[in-house]
Amino acid sequence: MTAQPPTEFPHIVVHAPALDGSRRVTEGDVTLGIASHLDDVIEILRMADLDRIDVEDSDLIEWQGGGPDDWPGLTEHPES
Repeated sequence: MTAQPPTEFPHIVVHAPALDGSRRVTEGDVTLGIASHLDDVIEILRMADLDRIDVEDSDLIEWQGGGPDDWPGLTEHPES
């Protein structure tokens, strides 16, 4: 019996919101898509065959600049 290599899990990053509120979704160096809402993140992961991930409560997803409920519009960004 040979040892199986460890299963590699994807590391998904939902980046901080852009000025228009959209968020880039990446896996490693690959951009999977641009999301404007949580439903977009779910669809992007489905299209990448990663739809088994619980988007709102998974250690595989790193939410930068706010969590799954943070989708600020242009008017919600602080002035620089």
